[in-house]
Amino acid sequence: MSDKYTPPKVWTFSEGNGGEFANINRPTAGSREEKKLPQGEHQFQLYSLGTPNGVKVTIMFEELLELGIKGAEYDAYLINIGEGDQFGSGFVDINPNSKIPALLDKNHGEEIRVFESGSILVYLSEKFGKFLPKDPIKRAQTFNWLFWQMGSAPYLGGGFGHFYAYAPEKFEYPIDRFAMETKRQLDVLDKQLANNKYIAGDEYTIADMAIFPWYGALVKGKLYDAAEFLSVHEYKNVIRWADELIKRPAVLRGRVVNRAWGDEDQQLHERHSSADFEKIKLEY
Repeated sequence: MSDKYTPPKVWTFSEGNGGEFANINRPTAGSREEKKLPQGEHQFQLYSLGTPNGVKVTIMFEELLELGIKGAEYDAYLINIGEGDQFGSGFVDINPNSKIPALLDKNHGEEIRVFESGSILVYLSEKFGKFLPKDPIKRAQTFNWLFWQMGSAPYLGGGFGHFYAYAPEKFEYPIDRFAMETKRQLDVLDKQLANNKYIAGDEYTIADMAIFPWYGALVKGKLYDAAEFLSVHEYKNVIRWADELIKRPAVLRGRVVNRAWGDEDQQLHERHSSADFEKIKLEY
């Protein structure tokens, strides 16, 4: 490691703190500019980016549409977090925490604002009666694993991913600490999937939709270019489950919505109808 760091008695913000997101990170909340959000014709307006947290919700919408539920049609607009779009007044009005995804349900004139990916998944599940079991035991299991993901992924993304992929300098201690925790989490999933087809049992639920964009992507080599480093081949049950999910057309569609990097033929910056996928390569 480089020079030893001794924390001061009182922390102060420094704009030159480095890292990929140093230009937008601040220790304060709230909007930074007046910026109205666009709206389409559908009841649901999604403002997001194709990161793992954003993909959870677009998979959910596409799964609902795959079932033929026309009321689940939605408009998806790109929020470029690298440019600070999440700090515009319109976005902050939906999500005061300035994180994607954010959902506006126009609800026939009575606007409902929903933020946090897990909250959006539950909201849509309850609204349409899909992907959240009614049986109390299965329902509890689904919530257990949904909230497991919400509590665990920050260690994968904000912990391992940050220090392994985004930090301006590589330090052994944080990478080692969060690699260990990421592998422990993968082992938790692998043991659960050893005896279950899906995360919460024999039914495909919002728990799968929440966990797949993070841990499924990780074992398929799509996250942080870290598959070899983390020896993800060890987690055979997680790989089996991920391979099962990428056969689902809705998962493949949801993965490309609001995607703004990678191969151009796998990017759909905005989504307003199923016709928008006609020129997109839907493969994992």
